[in-house]
Amino acid sequence: MKVVQIQFVSWDKKYNFNPNNIELKRGDAVIVETEFGQEIGEVFDFRELSNQELEKIEEEIKPVVRLADSDDLKKMVTEEEKESALDYCRKLVKKYELPMKLVDVHFSLDKNRINFAFYSDNRVDFRNLVKDLSTHFKGIIRLTQIGSRDEAKMSGDYGHCGRGLCCKGFMKDFCSIGSEMAEAQQVSHRGSERVSGMCGKLMCCLSYEYEGYVELSKNLPVVGTRVNVDGRRGEVLGHHILKQSVDVLFKGEKEGENDVVVEVDINRHKKKQ
Repeated sequence: MKVVQIQFVSWDKKYNFNPNNIELKRGDAVIVETEFGQEIGEVFDFRELSNQELEKIEEEIKPVVRLADSDDLKKMVTEEEKESALDYCRKLVKKYELPMKLVDVHFSLDKNRINFAFYSDNRVDFRNLVKDLSTHFKGIIRLTQIGSRDEAKMSGDYGHCGRGLCCKGFMKDFCSIGSEMAEAQQVSHRGSERVSGMCGKLMCCLSYEYEGYVELSKNLPVVGTRVNVDGRRGEVLGHHILKQSVDVLFKGEKEGENDVVVEVDINRHKKKQ
């Protein structure tokens, strides 16, 4: 079954909907049917669900009603309304001394459901906050705790490279970034601060060239390997992946002769041809 993934706000998850034979493309604003009524969202991607995946989905996959028109877009809250709601919520957060940072707020199309996004390192007991917000806005209140990467995506900043954050600019989704990516690109020795982004997590850009480094590293002998270099036996101590060279230790062969480490280009013979 083909489904369309709809996202209502950038820091929330994506939901599967039935495209309902409507011609859609990424970025389209659409009206969808949800368990709470009609809602406006954005087309994020398309997927083909297998029968096994469909069996695991407990809730009904609801349909896309239609493409959103100008009248629908006019019903959406303005930036001024959102900022006013955030200001009111911030005052309550301060009143109750809650350890949380408000990041964004999302209103449903009918404005009866309001979802506040916040960042915090710890779990937060916000029951009193929800009561006050429900009384003030006279609607259903939800608070969503987001991660540091989502918070950085919403707030924006500049990375170590001097450019705007990738997540704020063009990245639509986060991928998993592991320490092995930093190790493969020989930057882990620089320290966590040099390879971490403004969110405190490993930088997303470590994934951009990771596969290329992995492929290039396959051409190099493993560290510790005994190798023969132009008739001399030595031991590989380190790699220079982009240069496609290795550091080789040659032991002194004669009494009083010092050990020496030489950088050896593994493609040196091909370049001479």
